[in-house]
Amino acid sequence: MSDPTPIFAADGPLAVAIPGFRARPQQIEMAQKIAEAIKANRILVAEAGTGTGKTFAYLVPALLAGGKVIISTGTKTLQDQLFNRDLPTVRAALKVPVSIALLKGRANYVCHYHLERNARDGRFLTAQDAADLRAITRFAQVTQTGDKAECTDVREDSMAWIAATSTRDNCLGQDCPFKEECFVMQARRNAMEADVVVVNHHLFFADVMLRDEGMGELLPACNAVIFDEAHQLPETASLFFGDSVSTAQVLELARDTRSETVSAARDCVPMIDQTRNLEKAARDLRLVFGTESARLSAAQASERENFDAQVEALEKTLGEFHAVLDTQAERSEGLANCLRRTEEMAERLARWRNSAETDLIRWVEVFTQSLALNATPLHVSDVFKRQLDGHPRAWVFTSATLAVGKADFGHYCRELGLAWMDPPPMTAVWGSPFDYAEQALLYAPAGMPDPNAPDYTERVAKVALPLIRAARGRAFVLCTSLRAMRRIHELIVDGLQQSGDALPVLLQGEGSRTELLERFRRLGNAVLVASQSFWEGVDVPGDALSLVVIDKLPFAPPDDPVLAARVEHMQKQGLSPFIHHQLPRTVINMKQGAGRLIRTERDRGVLCICDPRMIEKSYGKVVWRSLPPMRRTRAEDDAVAFLQTLPPPRRGD
Repeated sequence: MSDPTPIFAADGPLAVAIPGFRARPQQIEMAQKIAEAIKANRILVAEAGTGTGKTFAYLVPALLAGGKVIISTGTKTLQDQLFNRDLPTVRAALKVPVSIALLKGRANYVCHYHLERNARDGRFLTAQDAADLRAITRFAQVTQTGDKAECTDVREDSMAWIAATSTRDNCLGQDCPFKEECFVMQARRNAMEADVVVVNHHLFFADVMLRDEGMGELLPACNAVIFDEAHQLPETASLFFGDSVSTAQVLELARDTRSETVSAARDCVPMIDQTRNLEKAARDLRLVFGTESARLSAAQASERENFDAQVEALEKTLGEFHAVLDTQAERSEGLANCLRRTEEMAERLARWRNSAETDLIRWVEVFTQSLALNATPLHVSDVFKRQLDGHPRAWVFTSATLAVGKADFGHYCRELGLAWMDPPPMTAVWGSPFDYAEQALLYAPAGMPDPNAPDYTERVAKVALPLIRAARGRAFVLCTSLRAMRRIHELIVDGLQQSGDALPVLLQGEGSRTELLERFRRLGNAVLVASQSFWEGVDVPGDALSLVVIDKLPFAPPDDPVLAARVEHMQKQGLSPFIHHQLPRTVINMKQGAGRLIRTERDRGVLCICDPRMIEKSYGKVVWRSLPPMRRTRAEDDAVAFLQTLPPPRRGD
């Protein structure tokens, strides 16, 4: 493949086709490195700071490579942006005859079979659900893709989508009477034929691991895989290399079986009774934990009264359910599919109960409405490395946050098994082109107590308030726990009322993430208090965001069952879990949170990190050195003065 440099020239195709396009040296170097990796079928791990323009840096060599390329993103938002905006823009600029396709998990596509069956049954919890399902039915008649992201009349979290989509479990596959017009199959056919396919990490791992149609077929044919937002891969891989049985899956199986029975075996009353029994067993298991949400090791869960007894009762009820379903399964494809799901669920449950595998972490996660029995691998490196072996192809891992310190990729490469590849991965770091020394100030307030002090949350709010007033809103306050988030929100609201500052204060959970961000941008002078789900993948360029306050260094809670098991395993190997696992993860998370502040060359603002450990502890220096090269201060007056120099916010609604 030819050198991509001329594409980025001042008079090159991108500059001609895209108003305001201006190449950056880092972008050109990154494109050259990716072209080299694709040509030589090498692994490249590359950190590209905010503003590098990494999307164009990988799209140009990907489109010029001439082979099949899979691009995987961390979020569906970026996936849609790539497919709908960035890819068509670069393709048009380069004038290359490259076909592109978008492929999502099946739950993102309307399912004709489930939509028709549930619309006919007409069982809805609310009038809104019924109205939403009618809207989805109208959408299904006119859409070309069936992608629910295009159905803007229905909220993404509407319960009607459960009735209008399929899952891996309840899809009938080749037995479906609607298989010819199936949107999922159509999307997969398009992906098989396309030169560039855009997927997301969840789909990539779900399909590769389970050898479902889709990625399992796409991978052998492709010449390069590019992971954007690659810092999320170790966590996503852990989800899919493990095993899980949840009470939500059990309830869905009971509901689907009852619906199929009414449709194809109405005379089998015992089957209806068994679906009720199965639902009760699932709910009884969840009720062991009352109203709390929790993450517990299997051993900790066993200490709860009735936990083991209810898991055993669920397994027994599932066996009785299977016995009756087995007598009816031949009466329809739907019932046969429910039987298969029952058998697979029984196997997973038995494995979880009797697991003798020492490299699996068995743990329980309790949600508001459901409970999951999880088995997560101690490490994903061996399994992931196997995906890289075999067919020669290029693998590119890129993100704004992968390295620890200035250019140490050791932690990341060990987590994914890349460290043991031959030849070893190519690595590179391109810093942000932004002038951080001029655009931003890092404020580490003096005199903060230890983060475990009882009044620490109050002190964070006290630090944040004068900064929020000086910035006239326009602030993210990012917290490491939901409890701290709620308390800090309460204190900021009170503080602003007392000082007479009429600024809108938003709280995570008051709406969907998309809705909250839209309100924040629209208001122009808002404060958003949020937890870790807003630390990454959130882009608010311009004047609407001029202050980011972070309460603590985001160390994972030490009592987390997965972390605790990995810590114990590393200690047995003679490694320091803190140095080799916890600190690198924290640095990468911290860089993500800090990255919310400066998004363009014109942005200016203050990053306030309240945690005194960043200054006082030796490991805090690792965090300190990993952050962008902003001017730094310990004095509140400096931070307030900087914020007061900013132009006033746009008038809020």
